[in-house]
Amino acid sequence: MRFLDGHQPPHDLTYDDVFMVPQASAIGSRYDVDLATSDGTGATIPLVVANMTAIAGKRMAETVARRGGLTVIPQDIPLPVVADVVREVKSRHLVFDTPITLGGHQTVAEALSLIPKRAHGAAVVVEGGRPVGVVTEEDCAEVDRFAQVGQVMRSDMVLIGQDTSPREAFDRLTGAHGSLAVAVDEGGCLLGVLTRLGALRATLYDPAVDAAGRLRIAAAVGVNGDVAAKARELLDAGVDCLVVDTAHGHQERMLEALRAVRSLDPGVPVAAGNVVSAEGTRALIEAGADIVKVGVGPGAMCTTRMMTGVGRPQFSAVLECAAEARAAGRHVWADGGVRHPRDVALALAAGASSVMVGSWFAGTHESPGDLQVDSEGRAYKVSFGMASARAVANRTTGESAYDRARKGLYEEGISSSRMYLDPARPGVEDLIDQICSGLRSSCTYAGATGLEDFHERATVGVQSAAGFHEGRPLTTSW
Repeated sequence: MRFLDGHQPPHDLTYDDVFMVPQASAIGSRYDVDLATSDGTGATIPLVVANMTAIAGKRMAETVARRGGLTVIPQDIPLPVVADVVREVKSRHLVFDTPITLGGHQTVAEALSLIPKRAHGAAVVVEGGRPVGVVTEEDCAEVDRFAQVGQVMRSDMVLIGQDTSPREAFDRLTGAHGSLAVAVDEGGCLLGVLTRLGALRATLYDPAVDAAGRLRIAAAVGVNGDVAAKARELLDAGVDCLVVDTAHGHQERMLEALRAVRSLDPGVPVAAGNVVSAEGTRALIEAGADIVKVGVGPGAMCTTRMMTGVGRPQFSAVLECAAEARAAGRHVWADGGVRHPRDVALALAAGASSVMVGSWFAGTHESPGDLQVDSEGRAYKVSFGMASARAVANRTTGESAYDRARKGLYEEGISSSRMYLDPARPGVEDLIDQICSGLRSSCTYAGATGLEDFHERATVGVQSAAGFHEGRPLTTSW
């Protein structure tokens, strides 16, 4: 990456402060761009779901991996639960989505509480493992909540076999004017479901899979306690990447934790952070990190900068840390501060191998937690920061009341924030489509066929606040 005038400005920059200049390009289509990362994680798109309890869970991990990204399960989750999550995610189909299943005797109220857990908007009614009908929210409208779903389900399903190609499933659904196909095995037992969009996406994305062809998943471990023992349990559970995580990564406790993890000879990439300087990056790499997480304070749920004055504008932090990591043959993840597809592109132009996304994905069907509705009828989910009082309380449930109360006095994050679902993009896959579409176009503007080429060819300029505002679209006329 180079700056437009050839000189890096003397002050630090956020993503809003910079723009990219088009370069000569011979790329005919955005689909000629390869978005696979080179950091050893096996991701085929450069997106990592941040290890936040309100965002990264089983549904998120499965869905994002199917589209090529990686999800980091938080360190707050008990290790046996993490092992169950890893096992379930790795058992999921690479094309068919995991269905919500109901028995015909279950109530409409139960159906309405479960259907929002998945973006495909339906539940499959099964008997003896075989599908007998499909029920949607529309089917349940103006129906007594204690009615049985067997009374309101639709039995005219589009059934497809386990070997049906995504293109064939798309054509079948189009011909039947249907939105959801139900996949069954040779014995007629339920395998999964596939929407028209899901079938289309299966032809556009490559899933992130391990050597055995199973979906990939990562997990985080903190720097306190017996880090080596916790890391060993995660490795035994089958995680594909270990993330050693703490808010202030450039400290001795982190370095000790990293050395302990590296001593296990993990056999999977080890990420660690967070830092915002070349010195911090070098320290983590020397202690054993393959990937360094960069970012202090840019996240939407984080109040660190306002509370402490500590942090650094994210574009400059990524630029400096990525240069240091590249010199050592290592990589960085840009963690936080992305609010638009352009921000993802700029982070990768600055040298990141992947971009960690948190709050942006909180308001989706796949994030943990129940869907709620405000007084105006708008759907939302509750999100919170990992250094907030709420997160601290969750982490310290095994400690004494006194110790928990004392730690609760110090928080650097929002404990409760409403993250509204975008009616046009209510699922995480919708947001992935938006991000990857913008990123692919950015690469074509730079004349780059891949992310490494993109970093080499990107030319970045510095703009005023008015320059950034000029680029924003108008939702209404002036």
